[in-house]
Amino acid sequence: MLLKAGIPTLLLLAMAAQQAFGDTSLIDTGRLLAEANCQRCHSIERTGDSPFVEAPPFRVIARMYKASDLEEAFVEGIVVGHPAMPEFQMTGEQAAAITAYIDSLGH
Repeated sequence: MLLKAGIPTLLLLAMAAQQAFGDTSLIDTGRLLAEANCQRCHSIERTGDSPFVEAPPFRVIARMYKASDLEEAFVEGIVVGHPAMPEFQMTGEQAAAITAYIDSLGH
């Protein structure tokens, strides 16, 4: 998922695009973050398997957890029970964006 290094730069680029074009929503920003940091292991699409079998697709995560719980966990720093998942912590803006994107896949 999101690693500590490089994320502020990515978020700034996404936010700059949002300001410049005015049409990049919170969900779009979340997708940019997911593409850059999560898709090597998780399926970030509405269909398809995750590249890493143990990593649940985002659409499954959306059905398993309430968006508010996910956002809080992202800000506090997610640590899961398998060693392949890196530890990470996000800013509030990053957490809101990626949570909005994940939640959009569950509907």
